[in-house]
Amino acid sequence: MAQPQSVVASLWSFWSRAQRAERVGYIVGVLLLVSGLIHLAILVIGGGSWQGPVSLRKPTTFGLSFGLTLITILWVASFLQLGARARPVLLSAFTAACAVETALVSLQAWRGVPSHFNLETTFDGLVARTLAAGGLVLVAVIVVLALASFRANLAVPISLRIAIRVGFVALVGAVVAGATMIARGMMLVFAGDPQAAYATGGALKPTHAVTMHAILVLPLLAWLLSFAHWSERRRTAAVLVAVAGYVVLAGVVAVANVASIELGRMPPAMIALFVVGVVLVLATTILAVFTPLRRQ
Repeated sequence: MAQPQSVVASLWSFWSRAQRAERVGYIVGVLLLVSGLIHLAILVIGGGSWQGPVSLRKPTTFGLSFGLTLITILWVASFLQLGARARPVLLSAFTAACAVETALVSLQAWRGVPSHFNLETTFDGLVARTLAAGGLVLVAVIVVLALASFRANLAVPISLRIAIRVGFVALVGAVVAGATMIARGMMLVFAGDPQAAYATGGALKPTHAVTMHAILVLPLLAWLLSFAHWSERRRTAAVLVAVAGYVVLAGVVAVANVASIELGRMPPAMIALFVVGVVLVLATTILAVFTPLRRQ
């Protein structure tokens, strides 16, 4: 098993070497996670509804998802070659956008009104447009970081390089799915059918979710494998297995989602492929965590 002291020391180094913008981002990410957990506790204890556009489920999922994504992006960006001026600007913009998105969704949930596709009042319209603007900032930063990950001078091992690049490609797919949902919903709102927007605007949520967190799962796996005293060729092979598994399971979810097939009602062939993908990712993760380290 990977030596805990080495893992903790490496994790601490990300904080100790971080610039001010990165440290602020890590703190904001933790606060967003806390916000999501608080809303989850209120939802569970209070017995509130888990469905609908005004459910406390939204600030719960936004807090947890944006908190985790923010921390992940800050961590992964530490491996990228970014300019001394560009790095704080990009990461500060991403941090601010994550915080604003979560805060506005939470505000609207506590007001008892939908946060997205809601143009009923001047204030609601302002919130909806601010959320859209924040989404554009997130997309822009993610695209810039994704392009940076494909630079030839990326000074990380090939195994981690592959994981980061595939993770960013998947993340770009996630933001495309998110933008598609928002565009579809707003078209319905402008057509005078906001109820249809609330009912169908989130149709691509499964695809959005499964592609969003590849940027955490795959680089984290590759990073853990760096503590194993393996050859880089062996680490790369393990990462490629995990990538293949993730692509398979994400592909199955996306195909089922687009075909309007509920995940629990997929045909046997799709279920088998999904299980294969999950097994490949889990097996590689277990290998990375529990592989004994040989003495140097």
